Amino acid sequence: MKHMTFQRAIVSAAAFIACSSAWATNGMLMEGYGPVPLAMGGAAQAYDNGTAAMMNNPATLQLSENGTQFNFAVGMLGPKVTSMGEKSGGTSYWMPALGWVRKNDQFSYGIGIFGQGGMGTEYKAGSMNAAGTAQPVRSELAVGRVIAPMSFKVNDRVNLGATLDFTWASLDMRMAAMFSQMSGMSPMPTGQFASMMGAMAKGQMPAPQTVRIDFSNSNDFTGAAKSTGFAGKLGGTFEASKDLRLGASYQFKSALGDMKTSASGASLTMGQSLPGRMIVRDFQMPAVLAAGAAWTPSSSLLLVADVKRIDWSGVMKDFKMTFESSQGLGTMSFTLPQNWKDQTVVSLGGAYKLNDAWTLRAGYSHSTNPIPDATVHPLFPAIVKDHYTAGLGYQLGGGMSIDAAVSHAPKVTVNAGMLGGAPISHSQTNYQFLFSARY
Repeated sequence: MKHMTFQRAIVSAAAFIACSSAWATNGMLMEGYGPVPLAMGGAAQAYDNGTAAMMNNPATLQLSENGTQFNFAVGMLGPKVTSMGEKSGGTSYWMPALGWVRKNDQFSYGIGIFGQGGMGTEYKAGSMNAAGTAQPVRSELAVGRVIAPMSFKVNDRVNLGATLDFTWASLDMRMAAMFSQMSGMSPMPTGQFASMMGAMAKGQMPAPQTVRIDFSNSNDFTGAAKSTGFAGKLGGTFEASKDLRLGASYQFKSALGDMKTSASGASLTMGQSLPGRMIVRDFQMPAVLAAGAAWTPSSSLLLVADVKRIDWSGVMKDFKMTFESSQGLGTMSFTLPQNWKDQTVVSLGGAYKLNDAWTLRAGYSHSTNPIPDATVHPLFPAIVKDHYTAGLGYQLGGGMSIDAAVSHAPKVTVNAGMLGGAPISHSQTNYQFLFSARY
C-alpha cells in the first residue's frame, strides 16, 4: 500500500511539475538547482546536496547517509525586464521539484522531477514591442525533466553516477514585427505563400505593415507548442584528501523532438489572420561540462567552487519555426538568427554550521552574457551575468529539515541591434524553499 501511494504521489507531482514554467538566468538554465546549492552561488559538484544532485552531479548522491531521502522544493522566480522603456508583465513564475533516493554502502537509485529552465516576457497590447498590432506580445518557454539517477561507490575515494532524463518542452509565443523586418527573419514560403510573397515583392499585391505569429493558449501552466525527448548526464567525485573532494559532471545535449501546436493551434497574420500549425524546429537544451571542489577546513565550515561551460553555440545558432496552413496555402518558414556564444559560469560559496540545528550559507556566481547585442530579442532577453546568493538550513529533528535560499541578479542593460539600438534591461530576484525527510 505504501509503495502504491508513493507511485501515485510521483505521477501526480509529475503532472503538476510538467505544467510549470521556469524563468532562468544562465541563458535558459537556472543559476542553482536546489536551495542548498543556490545559496552557495550554484556550486554543487563535490558535496552532498540532496536529491538536487540529479540536476547537478549524480555521483554526489553517494555522499549522503545510508537510507532513504525525500525532497520537495518550490521556487519563485521574479524577473524584471524592460524593452524600449516598456516593462514586461511576466514578473512571477513558480517552479516545484520533487526527488526520492534510496542509498546503501555501494549504490544509490531514485527518481526526480525538476524544472530545468526557460524564459519569457509579456508586453501589453499597443506597446512598441507589439509593432503597431494593438495586440499583446508574449513568450513563455518551459523545459523540465523526469530523472532516473544511479550512483555507485568504486572505492573509498571514487564515486560515479549517471542519469537517464525524460525531457519535455513547451512554448507560447505571440510575436509581431514590421513587414519591412521580414528579411531579418529569412522567410522561406512554399505553395500559395510563395506566390503571395512574390507578388508583394513585385508590387503586384499590397504588402501588409506588420506580420504576427501567434500560438498561445489560455493555460497558465503549459504552452501551445509541445515536445518530448531524452537526455542524460555522467558524474564522478574523488577524495583528494580528508578535507578536499573534487567533482565533475557532463550533461549531454538534449534530444527533443520538434515542438508542435495542434493542426489549427497557431495563426499567421499578414493582412489577414490565417489558421494553421506552428512547428518550432530542432530546439534543444545545451551540453554542460562542470567541475568543482569542496573543502572542509573544519567540522563547521564548508567552502565550495565550481566552473561550468555551457555549449550554447551548439543549440542556439538560429531559432527556426515553420507555419503550416490548415487551409492548404502551403508553408512559411522563419529563421531568427541568435548566434549565442558558449557561456562560462564561475560559482563560489560557503556554509557555516552554527550548531546542530542551524546552518548559514552565502555565495556568488559570475557568467558571461551568451547573447550578442545584435541578436538579443525582447521576448528572450536572457542577458544577466552576476548572482549574489544567501540562505539557511534548519534541522527540525526526526530526520526532517528545511532549507531556503535567495538569489539576486543585478540589472544588465544592452542595446538591441534588432530594435535599432533600443535598450533592453533584465534583473531578477529568485527564491527557493525545500523540505527534506531522511529515514
